[in-house]
Amino acid sequence: MVEDGHTPGLSAFNHIRFAAPPRKFIDSSPGVATFRPVKIGVLQLNSTIGDYEANRAKLVAAYERACAQGAECVIAPELFLCGYPPRDLLLRSDFVEANLAILAAVAASVGPVPLCVGYVDKNTVFPGRPLANAAAVLQDGKIIWHYHKSLLPTYDVFDEDRYFEPAKSVAPFVFNGRKIALTICEDIWNDEDFWPDRLYRRDPIRELIGQGADLILNISASPWHAGKEKTRIAMLQRVARDEKVPLVQVNLIGANDELIFDGHSVALNRQGEVIALGKGFAEDVFVVEVDGPATPVSVTWPVPEENLFRALSLGIRDYVQKCGFKSVVLGLSGGIDSAITAVLAVDALGADHVLGVSMPARYSSSGSLTDAELLAKNLGIRYEVIPIEPGFKAVEGQLAKVFAGTKPNEAEENIQSRLRGVTLMALSNKFGSLVLTTGNKSEMAVGYCTLYGDMCGALAVIADVFKTDVYKVSRWINREKVVIPTDSITKPPSAELRPNQTDQDSLPEYDTLDAILQHYVVEHLSKAEIIARGFAPAVVNDVINKVTFSEYKRRQAAPGLKVSQRAFGMGRRIPIAQRFRPAR
Repeated sequence: MVEDGHTPGLSAFNHIRFAAPPRKFIDSSPGVATFRPVKIGVLQLNSTIGDYEANRAKLVAAYERACAQGAECVIAPELFLCGYPPRDLLLRSDFVEANLAILAAVAASVGPVPLCVGYVDKNTVFPGRPLANAAAVLQDGKIIWHYHKSLLPTYDVFDEDRYFEPAKSVAPFVFNGRKIALTICEDIWNDEDFWPDRLYRRDPIRELIGQGADLILNISASPWHAGKEKTRIAMLQRVARDEKVPLVQVNLIGANDELIFDGHSVALNRQGEVIALGKGFAEDVFVVEVDGPATPVSVTWPVPEENLFRALSLGIRDYVQKCGFKSVVLGLSGGIDSAITAVLAVDALGADHVLGVSMPARYSSSGSLTDAELLAKNLGIRYEVIPIEPGFKAVEGQLAKVFAGTKPNEAEENIQSRLRGVTLMALSNKFGSLVLTTGNKSEMAVGYCTLYGDMCGALAVIADVFKTDVYKVSRWINREKVVIPTDSITKPPSAELRPNQTDQDSLPEYDTLDAILQHYVVEHLSKAEIIARGFAPAVVNDVINKVTFSEYKRRQAAPGLKVSQRAFGMGRRIPIAQRFRPAR
């Protein structure tokens, strides 16, 4: 297909071939025409951004596996060859050329069974952006078809309009006598019957169905947040049912920086019933027969805590390994946040690759040390105790003259946190382990954290998990046996930076705090709307002020794994120097 007058980037597009003579309609009853069943291979794979050779090898191996299972057409995720999202690597011509070269290399390995895979194409019609988010169909060593994405998301974590030129028109791909609506991710997310507020005027699916398409194939890199897997499949079911066509979607799996991709690729019949479902948070290759006698399957979803745990574990594993590291180090305070982070790290990397460090000072309770040691024993990880009290005394002495006549406050408290950051970073530098930070979303929101202290590290594992959800996941972890010490869950949370300190000295109860943060940060409700839901005006005002004044801290935080609809970081772009204050 040549879209919008685009000349295909590679001459191989001019050679259109098919695996077999076109199949004919089969009349199942007078006046009713149906297509012969077709077996679609689904390659739910994990790619690494810019690792072209590894991505090629994985893709070709999975393609051969699907072919061995009888696939007649195979699909792989959006932008799989270069990895998603490539961001400003797309501004590098050598990155784009390497992607085109690897596409040609993959084509050379493809036989008579067509393979559809996502890549970056060049846009040769100007004015317009220089690139296109594209899908290529490969067969018999050649590139026989391509399709450019029409709907380019620019909300939340997406910024595709920065790089890509959208297709202005679409046409179905003809394969073995039937017209296929080959689409890319967002192209299928604009169904007017499912979404009350649509973001785009066009609906590429309706356009393709209007041209006689009788099968929808969608290649996606759809990032996950809590509940997203259910919403995605419900939306796809509505499309299949309304258009009365079978639908197969392949979704990326894996994590790249903050984003986590859950897989859950799916095949639906014409009634919108699920006939095959890919694994969650794991690679999967399967072949499904559409328009055949496949029996609908019953979908049972894990509890939310399990999905959240698996997502975060995957996020740690891919971040560490794709950055070229093998191990991590983190501080163990005896509290619930560091405990859950350690459990996740062990699940992601194995106990042999996790170092837990307790760094007591004068305000550390004996119970905290006991809980940290017990957790390390339960997990089977290496555990070290490195007191920071000598360093704390040295810094106090260093500052004694200039601090003379002042009362102890956050300055002295934060010295302790920063000494712990220095200790962990020294271990990281010496042994080549990445430091995991252990702060949760509730703390990050209101600035209950210390720059260059507990915020110090390479990855903020639970920075998008509210404290109340940390408790829920911790109890799920302990559902069969005690992994996280019971006292770490039940004792009042404390930073232990001054005598008898608790979090609630400075913050509302976490149930209240997290509810306000959900309304303000995630749902974008105004102060008045939040107060109208029954929250005390003084508490709401204090929380919102804390969120506003802590923006400079979050801008300097380690990247955090995104697991909610609105995470701090790349999907929430708030100016630091600004004076807007919500009306009182």
